Amino acid sequence: MADSIQSINLDKLLAHPDNPNKMSRANFAKLVRNIERTGRYEPLIVRPSPERQGYFQIINGHHRWRALAQLGYKTADVVVWEIDDEQTDILLATLNRLGGSDDLAKKLKLLNRLSGRMTADKLAKLLPQTAKQIERLTSMLDSRCSMPAACVSQIGTRKSKSLANPMVFFVSDQQQQTIEKALSLATEKQNEKTKAAKSAAALTHIAEYFLDRGGAS
Repeated sequence: MADSIQSINLDKLLAHPDNPNKMSRANFAKLVRNIERTGRYEPLIVRPSPERQGYFQIINGHHRWRALAQLGYKTADVVVWEIDDEQTDILLATLNRLGGSDDLAKKLKLLNRLSGRMTADKLAKLLPQTAKQIERLTSMLDSRCSMPAACVSQIGTRKSKSLANPMVFFVSDQQQQTIEKALSLATEKQNEKTKAAKSAAALTHIAEYFLDRGGAS
């Protein structure tokens, strides 16, 4: 049946050579732990290999495939799509990048429930957030509020300080070298503990300096 879940041997699955998605070691380890702990995972999306008969090319799920292999699985649950090269390229470019953002109230509600059953350290081994980020999010809940949704209005003014906002942009090699050099100079006096926090503070410092000068280059 089309689009039904099938079980296919891992050695019959081939990574797409142009898969652009990468995952950090830390997040990959969390993916492995989640599958190991629950035995559940989202089925992989594959297509019949255009080059090797009887094999399937992975479109979405490269990291799940690796995780399953690491855990000793022999097969993977997959959905087979009959699509051409153009459709495959579009999916490779979008499947891992199309997403929304967290609803703060619902995010806090979930973390509140989970933190009642697990410590922040244990949750950090399973969730994308670090233990400190989890503690910071759960601390945003006022003990006087029975439900997280009731606290959102109180959190509003603190949100920008408590939650990090991602910024994604692309630069040339020369621009990257210049930016990294500026960040290295600006981070020398920063007190933040993590590299990401230091870079964020340094970039803000550079931006403020630019604005203080009236935007002059």
